[in-house]
Amino acid sequence: MYSVVGVRFKKAGKIYYFDPDEYPVEKDQFVIVETSRGIEYGKAVTPIKEVDEEDVVLPLKKVLRIADGEDRKKVEENQAAAKEAFDTCLHKISEHKLDMKLVDVEYTFDRNKVIFYFTAEGRVDFRELVKDLASIFRTRIELRQIGVRDEAKMLGGIGPCGRVLCCSSFLGDFEPVSIKMAKDQNLSLNPAKISGLCGRLMCCLKYENDQYESAIKELPDIGEMAVTSLGEGKVVGLNLLERLVQIDLKESDRVVEFTLDELIQHQEGPEEELAMNDAPKE
Repeated sequence: MYSVVGVRFKKAGKIYYFDPDEYPVEKDQFVIVETSRGIEYGKAVTPIKEVDEEDVVLPLKKVLRIADGEDRKKVEENQAAAKEAFDTCLHKISEHKLDMKLVDVEYTFDRNKVIFYFTAEGRVDFRELVKDLASIFRTRIELRQIGVRDEAKMLGGIGPCGRVLCCSSFLGDFEPVSIKMAKDQNLSLNPAKISGLCGRLMCCLKYENDQYESAIKELPDIGEMAVTSLGEGKVVGLNLLERLVQIDLKESDRVVEFTLDELIQHQEGPEEELAMNDAPKE
């Protein structure tokens, strides 16, 4: 077991674990830590806790100290300098006629490096741009190409639901989202309705996906025959979240909605034997 504290460097960024060393770090305190890219300023989002070895990346880097007012002032100065660097880089991109879109600029806490985030359709030869920027800022320069989802996370915005984008407000990591999730949830496959501001499938399609997958396994398929207390009929509709089945009854020629527990039997096809509802589906 290892004693760790979870630290974020951005509002909705990924949580990284650090060794608190002898410091009594509390949740919501700001700390100075050693990272792979240098000394950084971050916020402790979890209190000190014990985790298993498989949950951390070894060797753990240490918390150097709890941040103070001077550190916060330095961060604000870095943010102001980053805004100036953004304008300078925009001018240089235009000057070199590069097909790239500058998204954000960030200084590391110790000003050992300045990072320029950009998007582009393909590969960009920015070697001359790096030389120009290095001569201006007199520090290490990193140009990092990001995807459209990362761009949305950095810039923020309002989603189709009317709320602030999930990625920029609380999602630490992006999870894979597939068109199958939209199909399982009976959503319109119109790209305009299931895509976020980034143009990719909305992250929220993942939130209820496990419930839909569970329901699909439990409920009969559309087209199957089922036996109910009102007679035999064909499954013509499903309400996955409420576990309801719509049956077109043969005898009365009407559609009635049943719960899963109310089905006496259902079968997968004409050659299948009737199976009790609580038996596992093939």
